[in-house]
Amino acid sequence: MDAPTKTGLILTGGGARAAYQVGVLAAIAQLRRDACATDGSPFQVIAGTSAGAINAATLACQADDFCSAIDGLMYIWQNIHVDQVYAADSLGVIRSGARWLTMMSLGWALARWRRTRPRSLLDNTPLRGLLSRWIQLDRLDEMLAQGHLDALAVTGSSYTSGQHVTFYQTREVRAPWVRSQRLAVQTQRLSIEHLMASSAIPFIFPAEPLDLQGRMEWFGDGSMRQTAPISPAVHLGADKVLIIGAGRMHEAGGEGPSSPTPAGHPSLAQIAGHALSNIFLDALAVDIERMQRINKTLSLLPADALRNTPLRPLEALVIAPSRPLDSLASEHVGHLPPPIRALLRSVGVSGEGASASGSALLSYLLFEPAYTTELITLGMADTLARRSDIQRFFGWPAQAPQLDPASMRKRAGGFALQMPPQPPGPPRLVA
Repeated sequence: MDAPTKTGLILTGGGARAAYQVGVLAAIAQLRRDACATDGSPFQVIAGTSAGAINAATLACQADDFCSAIDGLMYIWQNIHVDQVYAADSLGVIRSGARWLTMMSLGWALARWRRTRPRSLLDNTPLRGLLSRWIQLDRLDEMLAQGHLDALAVTGSSYTSGQHVTFYQTREVRAPWVRSQRLAVQTQRLSIEHLMASSAIPFIFPAEPLDLQGRMEWFGDGSMRQTAPISPAVHLGADKVLIIGAGRMHEAGGEGPSSPTPAGHPSLAQIAGHALSNIFLDALAVDIERMQRINKTLSLLPADALRNTPLRPLEALVIAPSRPLDSLASEHVGHLPPPIRALLRSVGVSGEGASASGSALLSYLLFEPAYTTELITLGMADTLARRSDIQRFFGWPAQAPQLDPASMRKRAGGFALQMPPQPPGPPRLVA
Protein backbone atom coordinates (compact mmCIF):
# COMPACT_ATOMS: atom_id res chain seq x y z
CA MET A 1 0.00 0.00 0.00
CA ASP A 2 1.39 3.39 -0.98
CA ALA A 3 2.31 5.78 1.80
CA PRO A 4 0.05 8.83 2.06
CA THR A 5 1.25 11.94 0.26
CA LYS A 6 2.87 14.46 2.57
CA THR A 7 2.23 18.13 1.90
CA GLY A 8 4.79 20.76 2.81
CA LEU A 9 4.29 24.46 3.48
CA ILE A 10 7.05 26.96 2.75
CA LEU A 11 6.73 30.44 4.25
CA THR A 12 9.33 32.95 3.11
CA GLY A 13 10.66 36.08 4.81
CA GLY A 14 9.80 39.73 4.47
CA GLY A 15 9.16 41.45 7.82
CA ALA A 16 5.72 43.05 7.89
CA ARG A 17 5.04 41.60 4.44
CA ALA A 18 4.46 38.24 6.13
CA ALA A 19 0.92 39.39 6.93
CA TYR A 20 0.13 38.47 3.31
CA GLN A 21 0.79 34.82 4.19
CA VAL A 22 -1.94 34.93 6.82
CA GLY A 23 -4.49 36.09 4.26
CA VAL A 24 -3.53 33.20 1.98
CA LEU A 25 -3.80 30.69 4.83
CA ALA A 26 -7.15 32.14 5.95
CA ALA A 27 -8.58 31.65 2.47
CA ILE A 28 -7.21 28.09 2.37
CA ALA A 29 -8.82 27.40 5.75
CA GLN A 30 -12.17 28.60 4.42
CA LEU A 31 -11.92 26.52 1.24
CA ARG A 32 -10.96 23.56 3.42
CA ARG A 33 -14.06 24.01 5.56
CA ASP A 34 -16.23 24.30 2.45
CA ALA A 35 -14.80 20.99 1.23
CA CYS A 36 -15.51 19.43 4.65
CA ALA A 37 -11.82 18.43 4.81
CA THR A 38 -11.37 19.34 8.46
CA ASP A 39 -9.58 16.21 9.72
CA GLY A 40 -5.95 16.72 10.67
CA SER A 41 -3.61 19.41 9.46
CA PRO A 42 -3.31 20.12 5.72
CA PHE A 43 0.48 20.39 6.15
CA GLN A 44 2.70 17.65 7.53
CA VAL A 45 5.99 19.49 6.96
CA ILE A 46 6.34 23.22 7.63
CA ALA A 47 9.43 25.27 6.78
CA GLY A 48 9.77 28.98 7.52
CA THR A 49 12.33 31.71 7.07
CA SER A 50 12.53 35.12 8.76
CA ALA A 51 9.03 36.42 9.57
CA GLY A 52 7.73 33.33 7.77
CA ALA A 53 9.43 31.24 10.46
CA ILE A 54 7.28 32.99 13.09
CA ASN A 55 4.09 32.15 11.19
CA ALA A 56 5.39 28.61 10.59
CA ALA A 57 6.10 28.02 14.29
CA THR A 58 2.62 29.28 15.21
CA LEU A 59 1.01 26.80 12.82
CA ALA A 60 3.26 23.94 13.93
CA CYS A 61 2.53 24.44 17.63
CA GLN A 62 -1.21 24.26 16.91
CA ALA A 63 -1.08 21.57 14.26
CA ASP A 64 -3.95 19.77 16.01
CA ASP A 65 -6.31 22.66 15.22
CA PHE A 66 -5.45 24.42 11.97
CA CYS A 67 -8.44 26.76 12.08
CA SER A 68 -7.65 27.89 15.61
CA ALA A 69 -4.06 28.63 14.58
CA ILE A 70 -5.29 30.75 11.66
CA ASP A 71 -7.73 32.59 13.94
CA GLY A 72 -4.88 33.49 16.26
CA LEU A 73 -2.62 34.64 13.42
CA MET A 74 -5.44 36.78 12.06
CA TYR A 75 -5.97 38.41 15.44
CA ILE A 76 -2.30 39.19 15.94
CA TRP A 77 -1.62 40.54 12.45
CA GLN A 78 -4.79 42.62 12.38
CA ASN A 79 -3.89 44.27 15.70
CA ILE A 80 -0.10 44.48 15.60
CA HIS A 81 1.78 47.76 16.11
CA VAL A 82 5.40 48.63 15.53
CA ASP A 83 6.10 49.08 19.25
CA GLN A 84 5.33 45.36 19.70
CA VAL A 85 8.15 44.53 17.29
CA TYR A 86 10.79 47.21 17.87
CA ALA A 87 11.34 50.22 20.11
CA ALA A 88 9.40 53.06 18.47
CA ASP A 89 9.49 55.76 21.14
CA SER A 90 11.86 58.70 20.99
CA LEU A 91 14.24 57.25 23.59
CA GLY A 92 14.34 53.88 21.85
CA VAL A 93 15.07 55.51 18.49
CA ILE A 94 17.84 57.62 20.02
CA ARG A 95 19.41 54.55 21.62
CA SER A 96 19.46 52.56 18.37
CA GLY A 97 18.72 54.34 15.10
CA ALA A 98 20.02 57.81 15.88
CA ARG A 99 23.16 56.37 17.46
CA TRP A 100 23.64 54.06 14.45
CA LEU A 101 23.42 56.97 12.01
CA THR A 102 25.77 59.03 14.16
CA MET A 103 28.24 56.15 14.18
CA MET A 104 28.15 56.05 10.38
CA SER A 105 28.95 59.74 10.12
CA LEU A 106 31.24 60.23 13.14
CA GLY A 107 32.56 56.73 13.67
CA TRP A 108 36.15 57.90 13.32
CA ALA A 109 35.65 60.05 16.39
CA LEU A 110 33.59 57.58 18.44
CA ALA A 111 35.42 54.34 17.66
CA ARG A 112 37.34 54.38 20.95
CA TRP A 113 34.10 54.26 23.00
CA ARG A 114 32.79 50.75 22.45
CA ARG A 115 29.63 51.41 24.46
CA THR A 116 28.49 53.92 21.84
CA ARG A 117 28.52 51.33 19.08
CA PRO A 118 24.95 50.25 18.29
CA ARG A 119 24.28 46.81 16.89
CA SER A 120 21.46 47.70 14.52
CA LEU A 121 19.21 50.44 13.21
CA LEU A 122 16.29 49.29 15.41
CA ASP A 123 16.01 47.53 18.76
CA ASN A 124 13.74 44.48 18.41
CA THR A 125 13.65 43.58 22.11
CA PRO A 126 9.83 43.95 22.16
CA LEU A 127 9.57 41.18 19.56
CA ARG A 128 11.12 38.67 21.94
CA GLY A 129 8.41 39.38 24.50
CA LEU A 130 5.69 39.18 21.86
CA LEU A 131 6.91 35.79 20.63
CA SER A 132 7.21 34.44 24.17
CA ARG A 133 3.54 35.26 24.78
CA TRP A 134 2.37 34.40 21.28
CA ILE A 135 3.96 31.06 20.37
CA GLN A 136 3.61 28.03 22.62
CA LEU A 137 6.77 26.20 21.56
CA ASP A 138 6.34 23.82 24.49
CA ARG A 139 3.47 22.25 22.48
CA LEU A 140 5.71 21.34 19.53
CA ASP A 141 6.92 18.08 21.10
CA GLU A 142 3.31 17.07 21.71
CA MET A 143 2.25 17.89 18.14
CA LEU A 144 5.09 15.79 16.76
CA ALA A 145 4.58 12.88 19.16
CA GLN A 146 0.84 12.70 18.40
CA GLY A 147 1.45 12.68 14.64
CA HIS A 148 -0.23 16.00 13.89
CA LEU A 149 3.05 17.15 12.32
CA ASP A 150 6.13 15.46 10.87
CA ALA A 151 8.63 18.31 10.92
CA LEU A 152 9.23 22.03 11.51
CA ALA A 153 12.25 23.76 10.01
CA VAL A 154 13.59 27.25 10.71
CA THR A 155 16.52 28.76 8.83
CA GLY A 156 19.17 31.26 9.83
CA SER A 157 22.40 32.64 8.41
CA SER A 158 25.60 32.60 10.45
CA TYR A 159 27.66 35.79 10.39
CA THR A 160 30.40 33.83 12.18
CA SER A 161 30.97 30.96 9.74
CA GLY A 162 29.09 32.17 6.67
CA GLN A 163 26.96 29.02 6.68
CA HIS A 164 23.26 28.99 5.87
CA VAL A 165 21.76 26.70 8.52
CA THR A 166 18.41 24.94 8.72
CA PHE A 167 17.48 23.96 12.28
CA TYR A 168 14.78 21.32 12.34
CA GLN A 169 12.73 19.27 14.78
CA THR A 170 11.02 16.08 13.62
CA ARG A 171 8.71 13.28 14.71
CA GLU A 172 11.12 10.65 13.40
CA VAL A 173 14.87 10.90 13.05
CA ARG A 174 15.85 12.53 9.76
CA ALA A 175 19.45 12.51 8.59
CA PRO A 176 20.87 16.03 8.24
CA TRP A 177 22.03 17.22 4.83
CA VAL A 178 25.02 19.26 3.76
CA ARG A 179 25.38 21.28 0.59
CA SER A 180 27.74 24.03 -0.51
CA GLN A 181 27.56 26.86 2.08
CA ARG A 182 24.47 25.37 3.71
CA LEU A 183 23.79 22.64 6.21
CA ALA A 184 21.00 21.22 8.34
CA VAL A 185 21.08 20.54 12.07
CA GLN A 186 18.50 18.47 13.93
CA THR A 187 17.79 20.04 17.30
CA GLN A 188 16.09 18.64 20.35
CA ARG A 189 13.97 21.77 20.75
CA LEU A 190 13.47 24.84 18.58
CA SER A 191 13.33 28.01 20.67
CA ILE A 192 12.38 31.68 20.60
CA GLU A 193 16.08 32.36 20.01
CA HIS A 194 15.89 30.43 16.72
CA LEU A 195 12.94 32.58 15.62
CA MET A 196 14.68 35.80 16.67
CA ALA A 197 17.78 34.80 14.72
CA SER A 198 15.84 33.77 11.62
CA SER A 199 13.96 37.09 11.56
CA ALA A 200 16.93 39.39 12.32
CA ILE A 201 16.81 41.52 9.15
CA PRO A 202 20.41 42.58 8.35
CA PHE A 203 21.35 46.07 9.53
CA ILE A 204 17.78 46.60 10.79
CA PHE A 205 17.75 44.14 13.72
CA PRO A 206 20.69 42.82 15.80
CA ALA A 207 22.22 39.37 15.35
CA GLU A 208 21.28 36.55 17.73
CA PRO A 209 23.73 34.03 19.29
CA LEU A 210 22.86 30.37 18.71
CA ASP A 211 24.59 27.10 19.50
CA LEU A 212 25.77 25.40 16.32
CA GLN A 213 27.14 21.94 16.98
CA GLY A 214 28.69 22.94 20.30
CA ARG A 215 29.94 26.36 19.21
CA MET A 216 28.25 29.71 19.73
CA GLU A 217 27.80 31.65 16.50
CA TRP A 218 26.04 34.91 15.64
CA PHE A 219 23.04 34.49 13.34
CA GLY A 220 20.98 36.83 11.22
CA ASP A 221 18.02 36.60 8.88
CA GLY A 222 17.62 33.21 7.24
CA SER A 223 16.88 34.74 3.85
CA MET A 224 20.52 35.78 3.50
CA ARG A 225 22.51 33.36 1.35
CA GLN A 226 19.42 31.17 0.98
CA THR A 227 20.01 29.59 -2.40
CA ALA A 228 17.41 26.82 -2.10
CA PRO A 229 14.32 27.86 -0.06
CA ILE A 230 12.35 24.79 -1.19
CA SER A 231 15.04 22.32 -0.14
CA PRO A 232 14.28 21.90 3.61
CA ALA A 233 10.68 20.78 3.06
CA VAL A 234 11.78 18.22 0.46
CA HIS A 235 14.58 16.84 2.64
CA LEU A 236 12.10 16.50 5.50
CA GLY A 237 9.77 14.30 3.46
CA ALA A 238 7.33 16.58 1.62
CA ASP A 239 6.04 15.05 -1.63
CA LYS A 240 4.46 18.32 -2.75
CA VAL A 241 4.74 21.87 -1.48
CA LEU A 242 2.68 25.01 -1.19
CA ILE A 243 4.95 28.06 -1.38
CA ILE A 244 3.72 31.45 -0.15
CA GLY A 245 5.94 34.34 -1.17
CA ALA A 246 6.15 37.81 0.34
CA GLY A 247 6.59 39.68 -2.92
CA ARG A 248 5.96 39.31 -6.62
CA MET A 249 8.19 36.67 -8.13
CA HIS A 250 9.59 39.13 -10.67
CA GLU A 251 9.49 42.65 -9.33
CA ALA A 252 11.59 44.17 -12.10
CA GLY A 253 9.88 44.39 -15.46
CA GLY A 254 6.64 43.11 -14.03
CA GLU A 255 3.15 44.30 -14.73
CA GLY A 256 1.89 47.58 -13.35
CA PRO A 257 3.06 51.14 -13.73
CA SER A 258 6.78 51.73 -13.65
CA SER A 259 8.30 53.78 -10.87
CA PRO A 260 9.20 57.35 -11.71
CA THR A 261 12.83 57.90 -12.65
CA PRO A 262 14.56 59.22 -9.51
CA ALA A 263 16.47 62.46 -9.70
CA GLY A 264 20.02 62.30 -8.45
CA HIS A 265 21.80 59.61 -6.49
CA PRO A 266 19.57 56.98 -4.80
CA SER A 267 19.03 57.46 -1.08
CA LEU A 268 20.21 55.06 1.59
CA ALA A 269 16.59 53.88 1.94
CA GLN A 270 16.35 53.10 -1.78
CA ILE A 271 19.59 51.15 -1.71
CA ALA A 272 18.55 49.29 1.46
CA GLY A 273 15.14 48.45 -0.04
CA HIS A 274 16.79 47.14 -3.20
CA ALA A 275 19.18 44.99 -1.12
CA LEU A 276 16.35 43.59 1.02
CA SER A 277 14.29 42.73 -2.06
CA ASN A 278 17.30 40.86 -3.40
CA ILE A 279 17.64 38.97 -0.11
CA PHE A 280 13.97 38.16 0.38
CA LEU A 281 12.63 37.69 -3.16
CA ASP A 282 15.26 36.68 -5.70
CA ALA A 283 16.36 33.33 -4.23
CA LEU A 284 12.80 31.99 -4.17
CA ALA A 285 12.17 32.95 -7.79
CA VAL A 286 15.42 31.29 -8.88
CA ASP A 287 14.70 28.12 -6.89
CA ILE A 288 11.21 27.84 -8.38
CA GLU A 289 12.66 28.14 -11.89
CA ARG A 290 15.23 25.44 -11.01
CA MET A 291 12.46 23.15 -9.75
CA GLN A 292 10.43 23.69 -12.92
CA ARG A 293 13.44 22.85 -15.12
CA ILE A 294 14.10 19.65 -13.15
CA ASN A 295 10.45 18.64 -13.41
CA LYS A 296 10.49 19.21 -17.17
CA THR A 297 13.72 17.24 -17.60
CA LEU A 298 12.39 14.33 -15.55
CA SER A 299 9.20 14.27 -17.61
CA LEU A 300 11.34 13.58 -20.72
CA LEU A 301 13.18 10.59 -19.22
CA PRO A 302 12.10 7.02 -20.00
CA ALA A 303 10.85 4.94 -17.09
CA ASP A 304 14.13 3.00 -16.65
CA ALA A 305 16.21 6.17 -16.50
CA LEU A 306 13.75 7.74 -14.08
CA ARG A 307 14.10 4.80 -11.71
CA ASN A 308 17.88 5.15 -11.72
CA THR A 309 18.03 8.82 -10.77
CA PRO A 310 17.74 10.11 -7.20
CA LEU A 311 15.76 13.08 -8.51
CA ARG A 312 11.98 13.02 -8.50
CA PRO A 313 9.38 15.42 -9.78
CA LEU A 314 7.96 17.78 -7.19
CA GLU A 315 4.43 19.13 -7.37
CA ALA A 316 4.37 22.74 -6.21
CA LEU A 317 1.83 25.53 -6.00
CA VAL A 318 3.13 29.08 -5.64
CA ILE A 319 1.01 31.96 -4.36
CA ALA A 320 2.56 35.43 -4.29
CA PRO A 321 1.22 38.99 -4.16
CA SER A 322 -0.38 40.26 -7.33
CA ARG A 323 0.49 43.85 -6.39
CA PRO A 324 3.88 45.41 -5.59
CA LEU A 325 3.86 45.70 -1.81
CA ASP A 326 6.19 48.68 -1.67
CA SER A 327 3.62 50.92 -3.39
CA LEU A 328 0.95 49.60 -1.02
CA ALA A 329 3.15 50.39 1.99
CA SER A 330 3.73 53.95 0.78
CA GLU A 331 0.02 54.64 1.24
CA HIS A 332 0.30 53.96 5.00
CA VAL A 333 3.53 55.67 6.04
CA GLY A 334 1.47 58.15 8.11
CA HIS A 335 0.48 55.36 10.51
CA LEU A 336 4.04 55.01 11.82
CA PRO A 337 4.92 56.70 15.15
CA PRO A 338 6.56 60.12 14.63
CA PRO A 339 10.01 59.03 15.92
CA ILE A 340 10.14 56.18 13.36
CA ARG A 341 8.93 58.45 10.56
CA ALA A 342 11.67 60.91 11.46
CA LEU A 343 14.30 58.15 11.52
CA LEU A 344 13.19 56.81 8.13
CA ARG A 345 13.13 60.31 6.65
CA SER A 346 16.76 60.68 7.69
CA VAL A 347 17.70 57.72 5.46
CA GLY A 348 15.55 58.79 2.52
CA VAL A 349 11.98 57.53 3.04
CA SER A 350 9.77 60.41 1.97
CA GLY A 351 6.36 61.19 0.51
CA GLU A 352 3.24 59.05 0.26
CA GLY A 353 1.48 57.18 -2.52
CA ALA A 354 2.88 57.13 -6.06
CA SER A 355 5.43 59.86 -5.34
CA ALA A 356 6.95 58.07 -2.32
CA SER A 357 10.67 57.36 -2.19
CA GLY A 358 12.26 54.47 -0.29
CA SER A 359 8.94 52.63 0.07
CA ALA A 360 10.53 49.20 -0.45
CA LEU A 361 12.37 49.55 2.88
CA LEU A 362 9.16 50.80 4.45
CA SER A 363 7.23 47.71 3.31
CA TYR A 364 9.36 45.48 5.58
CA LEU A 365 9.01 47.64 8.70
CA LEU A 366 5.39 48.86 8.64
CA PHE A 367 3.91 46.70 11.40
CA GLU A 368 0.66 48.64 11.62
CA PRO A 369 -2.95 47.34 11.23
CA ALA A 370 -3.83 49.63 8.30
CA TYR A 371 -1.07 48.03 6.23
CA THR A 372 -1.12 44.44 7.54
CA THR A 373 -4.91 44.17 7.21
CA GLU A 374 -4.65 45.29 3.60
CA LEU A 375 -2.00 42.64 3.02
CA ILE A 376 -4.28 40.01 4.56
CA THR A 377 -7.13 41.06 2.27
CA LEU A 378 -4.81 40.90 -0.75
CA GLY A 379 -3.69 37.41 0.28
CA MET A 380 -7.32 36.28 0.49
CA ALA A 381 -8.16 37.75 -2.91
CA ASP A 382 -5.09 36.23 -4.61
CA THR A 383 -5.88 32.82 -3.14
CA LEU A 384 -9.56 32.88 -4.08
CA ALA A 385 -8.52 33.81 -7.62
CA ARG A 386 -6.64 30.46 -7.60
CA ARG A 387 -9.57 28.53 -6.12
CA SER A 388 -9.47 25.70 -8.66
CA ASP A 389 -5.68 25.35 -8.31
CA ILE A 390 -6.01 25.12 -4.52
CA GLN A 391 -8.76 22.50 -4.74
CA ARG A 392 -6.77 20.45 -7.25
CA PHE A 393 -3.57 20.69 -5.18
CA PHE A 394 -5.24 19.40 -2.00
CA GLY A 395 -7.64 17.06 -3.77
CA TRP A 396 -10.71 18.92 -2.53
CA PRO A 397 -13.93 18.84 -4.54
CA ALA A 398 -15.04 22.04 -6.24
CA GLN A 399 -17.77 23.82 -4.31
CA ALA A 400 -20.72 25.75 -5.68
CA PRO A 401 -20.72 28.70 -3.22
CA GLN A 402 -18.74 31.62 -4.54
CA LEU A 403 -16.68 33.49 -1.96
CA ASP A 404 -15.28 36.97 -2.26
CA PRO A 405 -12.57 38.80 -0.30
CA ALA A 406 -15.05 41.29 1.22
CA SER A 407 -17.17 38.58 2.82
CA MET A 408 -14.09 36.73 3.99
CA ARG A 409 -12.71 39.89 5.53
CA LYS A 410 -15.90 40.19 7.56
CA ARG A 411 -15.41 36.62 8.71
CA ALA A 412 -11.77 37.37 9.52
CA GLY A 413 -12.82 40.35 11.57
CA GLY A 414 -15.21 38.03 13.34
CA PHE A 415 -12.29 35.88 14.45
CA ALA A 416 -11.10 38.66 16.72
CA LEU A 417 -14.58 39.57 17.89
CA GLN A 418 -15.37 36.00 18.87
CA MET A 419 -12.27 35.70 21.02
CA PRO A 420 -12.59 36.32 24.76
CA PRO A 421 -11.43 39.69 26.09
CA GLN A 422 -7.67 39.92 25.82
CA PRO A 423 -5.37 41.09 28.62
CA PRO A 424 -3.27 44.21 27.98
CA GLY A 425 -0.51 43.60 25.47
CA PRO A 426 -0.23 40.97 22.72
CA PRO A 427 -2.30 37.85 23.44
CA ARG A 428 -0.97 34.36 23.87
CA LEU A 429 -2.72 31.88 21.64
CA VAL A 430 -4.75 29.22 23.38
CA ALA A 431 -4.92 25.81 21.82
